Amino acid sequence: MSERKWTLVVVPPGSGASRVVEVSQRLLKTATGFAGVVGLVALTLGYGTVSHSVDLQRSATLERENARLADELGRLHGELSLLSDTLKTITERDARIRLLANLEPNDPAVHLAGIGGPAGPARPNSLASAGVLGRRAEEVRVDLAALIRRANLLAASFGEASDSLENHRERLAAMPSILPTPGWLSSAFSSMREHPILHILRPHEGIDVVAPMGAPIQAPAGGRVIKTGWETGYGNVIVIDHGYGLTTKFAHCSKVDAQTGQTVKRGQVVAYVGNTGLATGPHLHYEVHLNGKPVDPLRYVLPDVVTD
Repeated sequence: MSERKWTLVVVPPGSGASRVVEVSQRLLKTATGFAGVVGLVALTLGYGTVSHSVDLQRSATLERENARLADELGRLHGELSLLSDTLKTITERDARIRLLANLEPNDPAVHLAGIGGPAGPARPNSLASAGVLGRRAEEVRVDLAALIRRANLLAASFGEASDSLENHRERLAAMPSILPTPGWLSSAFSSMREHPILHILRPHEGIDVVAPMGAPIQAPAGGRVIKTGWETGYGNVIVIDHGYGLTTKFAHCSKVDAQTGQTVKRGQVVAYVGNTGLATGPHLHYEVHLNGKPVDPLRYVLPDVVTD
């Protein structure tokens, strides 16, 4: 059986003669296959070129993003260094404040470690395995965690110091640190002395301050008046409760200004010097009691004090 052929008639434009070309079926299939292969190769090459171009663009974008990320990590690392220096300064001030608050300074090693221990177990998806930038990011995370722990420690320390200072301030406010009236000491605190009028030995549970008649008597510390009135031997008296087990008593007053239950401040006039009761002349008999027991008032008097 003869091979099947295809006849192609080529008609040129214009008045030129037409041409007849016979093509065998095998040749046509070969040409068609070759054209298909060439087209497939061209398509593959075109896809590869486009894919490579896209990869290059992605690579360039990633490089730019990595560069920005590296700059940002560097900036964060610098800010963490500044924050660390700031915390160091605050730590030094914290040590001084704790001393003023009558507290022991924190162990420097504890401050450096944040809480005195490791940063914690490594996370399963640690950034340290993600290349150079991952390792830098992991370092920033660890440094930030340590600084947060140090900041929390300082916050707790300042809170403790604040509470101690507040309590200390209240104790200072309750301390009878000024003489109630200016004058000269005529009789000191003594476990036993001869009474100037009765001429018998008896304890002298306070001090006597000679001052002019009507001289003002000031509260030596803040407190609440718990007693006013007449008392045998002491004449007109006033007693102030300052808290913390401290009370003060003022005797032989010519006049009492404060009322029972009244709150007074250090330096406030509460009475006036007189000679009521068993007294040889105008003076103030002044007592300080700690937890119910008399103590020498002069042990509390400060040479220089700023009144409230």
